[in-house]
Amino acid sequence: MSEKRPGSRRADLLGRLCQAVGSVTVAHPVRVAVDGPPAAGKTTLADELAVVLREQGRDVIRATIDDFLFPRAQRYPRGEYSAEGCYFDAHDYGALNRILLDPLGPGGDRNFQPAAYDRTADAVLSPSVNTAPVDAVLVFDGVFLMRPELIDRWDLRILVSIALEKTVQRAVIRERRVSSRADIERRWRERYIPSQQLYFDTVRPTEHVDIVVHNDEPQQPVWESQTR
Repeated sequence: MSEKRPGSRRADLLGRLCQAVGSVTVAHPVRVAVDGPPAAGKTTLADELAVVLREQGRDVIRATIDDFLFPRAQRYPRGEYSAEGCYFDAHDYGALNRILLDPLGPGGDRNFQPAAYDRTADAVLSPSVNTAPVDAVLVFDGVFLMRPELIDRWDLRILVSIALEKTVQRAVIRERRVSSRADIERRWRERYIPSQQLYFDTVRPTEHVDIVVHNDEPQQPVWESQTR
């Protein structure tokens, strides 16, 4: 039997993820978490999943943890390179639950706002309220999504896994036009990677997710179902 082409492996993964979404039976929109380290490929995977779900006729709400940051003046009390600051101080989980996850969850009215922060303006944002169909799907990507403030809000939990050292290489390529290599590597090695290690040590996200996608080779991802 011939080896599957790399692109077909990616398509197979997306098909299986869509099936997993379709297997969730709830009386409210399905809230899908796509968790993973920075530069793991979770945003790309979430974008691709949203496209395929829409092609299948699902109403998709696409949102990201980057739109639930605190303003810059609030999120660096421990310093710009602090791993603890990245984990404890960066994200407004109260707003995320209040305006997005809870309205779409059990007993919610489905009236939601997809964001609370404008990254370009570095300012609190209050977008218009939308109403989700009962059979909608929220595809939400971000870091630290299995932490205690959020763990009970997800109906399907996906973790994008990658060797942390490889995220440094990807970050250098991705951000070289806006930052120097030295600054990128410092941020990753002092802030982002240690904050992920803190997250994995304290929360153990692999014990809480339904699916792990090993994404070291994006065109040849490996699916792993978790037993919880």
